[in-house]
Amino acid sequence: MTYAVGESPEVGGASSGAAEPAAEPGTTAALAADVLRLLAESDQTLAVAESLTGGMVAAELTAVAGASRSFRGSVTAYATELKHRILGVDAGLLAAEGAVNAQVAAEMAAGVRRVLGASWGIATTGVAGPDPQDGQPVGTVFIAVAGPEGRKTVPLRLNGSRTEIRRESARTVLELLSRELRENARGQDTEQNGGI
Repeated sequence: MTYAVGESPEVGGASSGAAEPAAEPGTTAALAADVLRLLAESDQTLAVAESLTGGMVAAELTAVAGASRSFRGSVTAYATELKHRILGVDAGLLAAEGAVNAQVAAEMAAGVRRVLGASWGIATTGVAGPDPQDGQPVGTVFIAVAGPEGRKTVPLRLNGSRTEIRRESARTVLELLSRELRENARGQDTEQNGGI
């Protein structure tokens, strides 16, 4: 069935204009909404580079109404050579260490930030399983954020199924970005208030 603009499938036809219910705090959906709100409030943008999460982070962000105000886009660089060719990750680093590495995550975040022209870049790389990769066991994940004040990388050791590892990686990188955005905003507030 097709509905006219302003109508909904609910009884009564017209949309109430009410916002969608808020996601449960701490969930990936809630973190995505929080990150987008923080970015919009500070007129900043975000780009995402994903490997093991394969687009899950971008999907969570774009599920939030109004995401286009702050979300520039994403690169799913699943193949190792794409991390170099598209995101500019050092080829020597990839050859020596493989794709599952803290420095690779940092370079992915910085690369996607640069390539997509965003204020912030985040990245995920790791081993979701079922087999080890690059000498790293299943559950080894590196997440990174690159922003105006530099880069931060966090190593994770996750347990669970392939799906659980990927989901937790997506949730955790958004949690890391949320913390960094809050710290950055506090730093700017302090600077604007004369260091108080």
